Amino acid sequence: MVNKTLSSLLLEANDNVPRLSHGEALELLKSDNTVLIDVREESEVSSFGIIQNAIHIPRGLIEFKIEYDSSTNPSNIRNDSNILFYCAGGYRSALAANTLKSLGFQNVYNIGGFGEWIDNGGEIQPI
Repeated sequence: MVNKTLSSLLLEANDNVPRLSHGEALELLKSDNTVLIDVREESEVSSFGIIQNAIHIPRGLIEFKIEYDSSTNPSNIRNDSNILFYCAGGYRSALAANTLKSLGFQNVYNIGGFGEWIDNGGEIQPI
């Protein structure tokens, strides 16, 4: 067995999960079949807010909170849902998205970092 490094995990995630531009994310967010997930820690969300209409699930809980036909699956996320992830800088969101992809979810995307969203004029809401 080959030991993986953080760098190799990120490379794998970035190879497996498309990274969307702000405009591409906005287009997908127009669909009722799209879910936006913030994987930052609670302290980050409390301090800086959250993207409008996002669901907060910290990175460490993704596997436990999103699974098929589960009562812990927020917004009834389905296998064919468009699932957009973001974090502070785009790294945790890449890893979270790759995890969901490995669990069989099909339309999984990384939209990068919270600051990038704000810099592009994206709406946020305080918590």
